Amino acid sequence: MGVFNGQKIIPAVKEMKDFERVLKREEAYFVVLEVHISQLARMRKAAREANKKMILHADLVQGLKSDRHAAEFLSQTIKPAGIISTRADMLRTAKKNSVLAIQRMFLLDTIALHTSYQLARSVEPDVIELLPGIIPSYIRKVHEETGIDIVAGGLIEIERDVRQAIEAGARAVTTSRHDLWK
Repeated sequence: MGVFNGQKIIPAVKEMKDFERVLKREEAYFVVLEVHISQLARMRKAAREANKKMILHADLVQGLKSDRHAAEFLSQTIKPAGIISTRADMLRTAKKNSVLAIQRMFLLDTIALHTSYQLARSVEPDVIELLPGIIPSYIRKVHEETGIDIVAGGLIEIERDVRQAIEAGARAVTTSRHDLWK
């Protein structure tokens, strides 16, 4: 069935009321974009009790430095289903601890793209989250260049954005838009 067990829309949670909402949904996977470190254990416990798979954006955890120690804490203590990061140490530590390693890649310019390719070759993440996710030609291009499954995220605002990303080869789309969480 592949990455995310075929789930095409992955809700992105920005606030606690969104977290409570995803716990009641049928889909298993969701992404936590912003959270304070003090909330992590409670959120992980609630997600497990609801049979949900929490993916944590490590670079956006408030009160946590994005270094090797933080990576070990997240991977070994919190144990999310996945960790999203732009940092090599965070991704390597996730992989070492059998946590899904998702490299966040920003399409800013050619230099940023090539730097991200180098990181992907070095780390070999399980998945790449491509931002913004509304550029179908780059979804194809990055997948062809790396051979890694792509998730599209950022600026996904309407159903057409979702459809075009999936048609371009994205395995899934992350979005904070509740109306797209169907």
